[in-house]
Amino acid sequence: MLNIQEVTMPPVGYVETNGIRMAVYEAGPQTGPAVVLLHGFPELAYSWRRQIPALAAAGYRVIAPDLRGYGLTDRPDRVEDYDLAHLLGDLIGLLDARGIEKAVWVGHDWGGLLAWQLPLFYPERTAGVVGVNTPFVPHWMVWLHPDHIGDLAPEGFAPDPQRDPIEQMREVYSPDMYVLMFHNDDVGDRLMALDPRRTFRSAMRGNMISASDYKKLPPEYRQMALFVPLGRPEPAELPGRSLLAPEELDFYAETFARTGFTSAINWYRNVSRNWQAGLDVEQVVRVPSLMISAADDVILTPGMTDGMKAHIPDLEMQTIADCGHWTPQHKPAELNEAITGWLQRRFPV
Repeated sequence: MLNIQEVTMPPVGYVETNGIRMAVYEAGPQTGPAVVLLHGFPELAYSWRRQIPALAAAGYRVIAPDLRGYGLTDRPDRVEDYDLAHLLGDLIGLLDARGIEKAVWVGHDWGGLLAWQLPLFYPERTAGVVGVNTPFVPHWMVWLHPDHIGDLAPEGFAPDPQRDPIEQMREVYSPDMYVLMFHNDDVGDRLMALDPRRTFRSAMRGNMISASDYKKLPPEYRQMALFVPLGRPEPAELPGRSLLAPEELDFYAETFARTGFTSAINWYRNVSRNWQAGLDVEQVVRVPSLMISAADDVILTPGMTDGMKAHIPDLEMQTIADCGHWTPQHKPAELNEAITGWLQRRFPV
């Protein structure tokens, strides 16, 4: 098995937090401002392997956990063990275990959804937020943002933050849309687990399609049925280019072959519960924040940042050109420059 030490990660450590044992990778001076890196789906702390050294070298105390259900961290059995209360509780417990009062939360993909929720539920433990690809969209309406649904929605449809977002998504998307697939049954779990190496070989790619070309596709090709192709023969040639070296592909494939994907997918199965939990929470982020978009991410599009400044008074926004969804691995140098530059201005060492 590939040794994680061979691929530039710090040594793994463990923290007891919120009833689970969490694997964490730490670097940088203990006295520096704390920066916690929250990975997305289906990823690992390992996805930040090119950011950890850069942030540590800039003087920051960097902590990258395998989040609940992933990698070397515990994987509880119940679906409801992956709701927002549990996920946020894990992170606050991580700060407690390390004696840290406040952190800057940096999140990509699902990690970004968590990062934006922390100042809403735990403002006293949040110094700042950096969203990587993931915009702040109130009340879990991410997949119902106008930039997404466009001509997919039936005539007269208008997203309603007071209605369950999953119910509304069923009115817009086909059942094969990846979030709905995860809600309908375990087909998505089984498709991804059939061949984890193929799952990552197919998913973690760059230079697939530009955002402008994607928007020109017919509606039936914009349904985000991301995992349906895993049930079909693999094409002889995949589009774009792989973002993973062979040993990196090995690490993801071997890790998820051991853990499966269900615990990670259970995060999606709590979207309705998370929406309900936030209905009485003011949707205003009152800490310094940075939004880093990727110009060619067709899942979390730059257009979805429209409206963020109404909810985040202290917000800076940047866009990385020629970059798709997997920004930490697709454009690591550009991402490192954006994050460290902002941190040095707002949280100098």
